[in-house]
Amino acid sequence: MNGIINVYKEKGYTSHDVVAKLRGILRQKKIGHTGTLDPQAEGVLPVCLGNATRLCDLLTDKTKEYEAVLRLGVTTDTQDMTGEVLSEAPVTVSEDDITNIMSTFKGKILQVPPMYSALKVNGRKLVDLAREGIEVERKAREIEIYELEILEINLPLVRFRVNCSKGTYIRTLCQDIGEKAGCGGAMENLIRTRVDRFEIKDALTLEQIEQVRDDRRLDEILYPVDDVFLHLPAVTVKNEFRKVIDNGNSLYPKMYEPRVEFYTDEKKTPAQLRVYNEDKIFYGIYVYDTERRRFKPYKMFLDKEALKEKYGKEYF
Repeated sequence: MNGIINVYKEKGYTSHDVVAKLRGILRQKKIGHTGTLDPQAEGVLPVCLGNATRLCDLLTDKTKEYEAVLRLGVTTDTQDMTGEVLSEAPVTVSEDDITNIMSTFKGKILQVPPMYSALKVNGRKLVDLAREGIEVERKAREIEIYELEILEINLPLVRFRVNCSKGTYIRTLCQDIGEKAGCGGAMENLIRTRVDRFEIKDALTLEQIEQVRDDRRLDEILYPVDDVFLHLPAVTVKNEFRKVIDNGNSLYPKMYEPRVEFYTDEKKTPAQLRVYNEDKIFYGIYVYDTERRRFKPYKMFLDKEALKEKYGKEYF
């Protein structure tokens, strides 16, 4: 199978666990996830199957949305409540104080990645080093908090929603808010509610996916690869030029319809296209080559073997 399944990762599972279990459920080896989610966190984890695994890095880069609970007055070595408590302090800030403090974290900010993370330094994961009692210096990285909305305050707990860029650690955000409040803070709970277009209301648990498999309805929950790129203009390559895309070559304007802009904004950002043939088969994403003035392959998703099996070897 080729496509994406919107999995609801339950607490206690690692992202790797989810992939391993799906390989058994779907009886398919080529499966990859789109970014780690802590074992104690739950929520949306898009999983890519077959040629959709080429999407994994692209989906990792997409914006994400979370609902989190911050516990003020405590710090831990993991920045969440699963870790060893390092300090405790009375919470003296008011609800208004917390509202004002959290508003300062909107926009582009610098964040130091936590030691308990999957980031690698010299080939080793920081979390493995942390478990050995080794702490290494980490450089602050720029992230962006697009939205930060307080949903409920019941001190010392604060429940909030955050829409953020890739590379954002909500545990670290909780700790930084607590530090600014003067009493420390740690993440109590985390639910990922959205990754790009994949929302929690549509996510399925592993048990539900297994039931769908037994009901022979897997096609109903499998998102096509090109669904991820619906924001890009689509073009159809004329049949007389189909061999060009069959062989993964570049496209010139006379080869496709409709006509499209070569740039997406005033800064002359090269345009990207969704490319199909006249049989409405999705080939992949092409990007404009500003020097040679043509569209060249960027990410190709065509499964030639599957198409040969479906249409016959003479299709190519």
